Amino acid sequence: MTTPADHAPPGPRIPEAVHRRRWAILGVLMLSLLIVVLDNSILNVAVKTISTPAPTGLGATQSQLEWAINAYTLVFAGLLFSAGLVGDRLGRKKVLIAGIVVFGIGSALAAESGSPGELIAFRALMALGAAFVMPATLAVLMNVFERHEQPKAIGIWAGGVGLAIAIGPITGGVLLDHFWWGSVFLVNVPIVIIALVLMVWLVPDSRDPRPGRVDPVGVLLSVVGLVLLVYGIIKGGELADFTDAKVLATIAAGLVVLTAFVLFEKRSDHPSLDVTYFKNKVFSAAMAAIALVFFALMGVTFFSVFYTQSVRGYSPLQSGLLMLPLAAAQMIFAPRARLVVERLGNKVTTGGGLVLLAGTLAAFATFQADTPIWLLEIVFFLMGLGMAHVMTPTSVVIMQALPREKAGSASALSNTFRQVGGALGIAVLGSVLSTSYRNGIEGKLGMLPPGLRATAGESIEATLGVAGKLGAQGRALVTPANDAFLHAMHLTALCGAGVALIGALVTALYLPGRPPAGQQGDREQELVVAGE
Repeated sequence: MTTPADHAPPGPRIPEAVHRRRWAILGVLMLSLLIVVLDNSILNVAVKTISTPAPTGLGATQSQLEWAINAYTLVFAGLLFSAGLVGDRLGRKKVLIAGIVVFGIGSALAAESGSPGELIAFRALMALGAAFVMPATLAVLMNVFERHEQPKAIGIWAGGVGLAIAIGPITGGVLLDHFWWGSVFLVNVPIVIIALVLMVWLVPDSRDPRPGRVDPVGVLLSVVGLVLLVYGIIKGGELADFTDAKVLATIAAGLVVLTAFVLFEKRSDHPSLDVTYFKNKVFSAAMAAIALVFFALMGVTFFSVFYTQSVRGYSPLQSGLLMLPLAAAQMIFAPRARLVVERLGNKVTTGGGLVLLAGTLAAFATFQADTPIWLLEIVFFLMGLGMAHVMTPTSVVIMQALPREKAGSASALSNTFRQVGGALGIAVLGSVLSTSYRNGIEGKLGMLPPGLRATAGESIEATLGVAGKLGAQGRALVTPANDAFLHAMHLTALCGAGVALIGALVTALYLPGRPPAGQQGDREQELVVAGE
């Protein structure tokens, strides 16, 4: 008869002093995660305010808003590979503390931005810090919990994302109701200070005894390739013309650079991305699932704020409260998803979560300006339920596919695919939204002077802004603007649903089913061997 000890992973046991305070350490790690995720969820509520002309906002265009989000995401994703290696080499605690400090400084500067360009630059600085925080949190987690407790700990960690999704929009709404838009960034600073004190006190340091070397060429190629690709996609949406020569050239250049990145990494003796990990089909499928779910989710989150605030007329705080069901579902079900995996296996759990997510995205294609708001609440709850049953199982598969000492690299890979998927989701689905909206509203702008038509056609917020300045004459634009936006939202939502279904197909083909009784430990050992 086998026992859990027969399947224990190689390497020394976790020190007793660390083991005793493991749950307190998890709480500190979740606070660090909260700061990083909170920032994006707050920004989602604030985008409408930031798009408002000064002095209320910065007068940012839709493409500038996309860049305010994607500048953070791209720098974050591009540096995660190296950040994980730096943590493995220098010590995860040191890197975690340094990352939090940089993030706090970037937050304070972003709060004082005087233009959309400054906001984009300071968001990139925040991402520099966040890139060192995110992989370190999971890497520390993997080094303070024994293997049999890791799925439970990762489930709670994933539930922290739901907590941030809940707190972010509500906090953002309260701040925007009482203070200027920059307060949504300044609020990070006191949380950073609290997190720093707790980290110094509680979190143990750990490192990889055989860390890899940092790969500056690989990092440069990955960042340049991603920026070119996303810039081309966003520019195509801004122009409502993906056949434009500059758009095609930029997208092609991005793909060429990313191809060069993969080829360089394959030949490098110290790659920032070890492509041999992807020979494991289970590992690759989990990575694809997590990227596709964030592709769909981030794109839809971006347009849902404009639906609730611009079309439905809710305030930022009310808009944040409307997202509570999504967050509540994640918080409730993410820590319990491991129990579903034990009963049904990864394939059914993750595939079912993605199919449910696809259904909720498709439901947005039925929403109108007068749809009962309780239907939106049900859709948000089911969306959170689906996400919880994708994030926890895939995170466990990815983190357990590599040896414990490589936890920083595994965490960096997981978060990189999550962030790249989210960046491409905002870029691609945001461009679909922008292109469809412009095509739908252009024929209704003939009453405007030629100089205003291009500006008014950029987004629903731009149209409503121009309409507000024209008084009674401009009110005739409100209904056409809402109609054009709803049509664009329906098309974008269906695209997101299609992407989620592709993710479900990938998991159905490659993720493992439920192992026979008594073989769970053997399956985990297989994942470790395959990852090595």
